[in-house]
Amino acid sequence: MKNMNAEVASSLYTFSSNAEPGSIDSVSGSENSYTSSVSVKSTPEIEKKYVHNVYDAIAPHFSSTRFAKWPKVASFLSSLPAGSLILDAGCGNGKYLGFNRDCFFIGCDISPPLIKICADRGHEVLVADAVNLPYRTDFGDAAMSIAVLHHLSTENRRRKAIEELVRVVKRGGFVLITVWAVEQEDKSLISKWTPLAERYVEEWIGPGSPRARSPSSITLESIPECELSGSGEQLEVSQEHSTEDIQETPDLTNQNQNVLDVEDDKNMNNKQEYFVPWHLPYHRAEISGASAHALATGLATKDDKKGAVVYNRYYHVFREGELERLISGINNAKVVERFYDKSNWCIILEKTL
Repeated sequence: MKNMNAEVASSLYTFSSNAEPGSIDSVSGSENSYTSSVSVKSTPEIEKKYVHNVYDAIAPHFSSTRFAKWPKVASFLSSLPAGSLILDAGCGNGKYLGFNRDCFFIGCDISPPLIKICADRGHEVLVADAVNLPYRTDFGDAAMSIAVLHHLSTENRRRKAIEELVRVVKRGGFVLITVWAVEQEDKSLISKWTPLAERYVEEWIGPGSPRARSPSSITLESIPECELSGSGEQLEVSQEHSTEDIQETPDLTNQNQNVLDVEDDKNMNNKQEYFVPWHLPYHRAEISGASAHALATGLATKDDKKGAVVYNRYYHVFREGELERLISGINNAKVVERFYDKSNWCIILEKTL
């Protein structure tokens, strides 16, 4: 990867003297009509606890499972002209940074530990928020957001993140976005997740955990921690899943099972807000640091059977067409490609104005 000189890099962002540690004020070259309310830019408590804090705690282990490149993302990056500046919003451990050696890359992520991993690998990175990107308007030639928007807990914040991606690229520039889909290829996977009992439209309310589905409705199984396969981002999971016992009735057993399957599919498709567990093995956990604090405060639990500290990550899984609806109100971008890949909805946008 080519390194950017200090003068160019220093022009990208400024730090606010009264900002919170690690926060960055965006620099805009002109006024625009994008959503910029304080409520949208203020991080809801659910994201702080169940996204930011979790990824900070699991960063080294998470990074060790993130190495394979998605073919679709690789194809997008390879298609960009030599010399392009690519902005990766939510870059994680930086596995895509520098993928196309003929292009320049700048990555940002909300997690300082993940950004440190990127920096230690020699990448150009900084800590920043996806809904308030620290770049000038019309700065990059392309931008991407891989598996990030599903961690934002309100529709306004998800739309704002898309607006920011469009804002920071030049006219004619492209934006790639991927998100987890509610229409999972492996239906049993969703039974391993804990659905939230209600949608939180604007803000996370209350100091405790969200009310989740009653354990009596279905037995929740843990997602086994394992490394990434070569074909996708999501962790591989056990095919085993539990179902409630069905009262057998002569000649009607199969019919009853089919009805139950249909009802389960409907219930799964009607839910979009979930906690997805991450198992941090005891030998990888910082018992004297973040994990010990998380256990003490209830943010994480112990699973002695699996020998792991279990963290819950917040996800809003997307329905078919939901990304397009979010973009429908953005008048300076158009969808040039949409596709479903490895249980993810994906779109490529082109900035038109």
